[in-house]
Amino acid sequence: MTAYMIVDIDINDAATYQEYREKAPAFVAKYGGEYLARGGDHEIIEGDWKPHRLVIFRFPSRQAIRNLFADPEYKKVAQIRWKSAKTIAVAVDGLV
Repeated sequence: MTAYMIVDIDINDAATYQEYREKAPAFVAKYGGEYLARGGDHEIIEGDWKPHRLVIFRFPSRQAIRNLFADPEYKKVAQIRWKSAKTIAVAVDGLV
């Protein structure tokens, strides 16, 4: 079943985060993921959530997302993100 990952990224070191941004797409593709939105302008329609930079992905399954995060090589790249940004990531199943 298709799954989506929504990520809210609060970047505190843009130069370091740029290195992560250059390396991460290869891992997303490796697990069948694709970017649907990547930091574009957003608008709060209802509620008080104050997201920073939103990124939305589509993956073949939630297991593919878990596999991405468990990949030892990706974990090395993720450390760059951890140093340069605070991240909240949520996975949700699609309808089909």
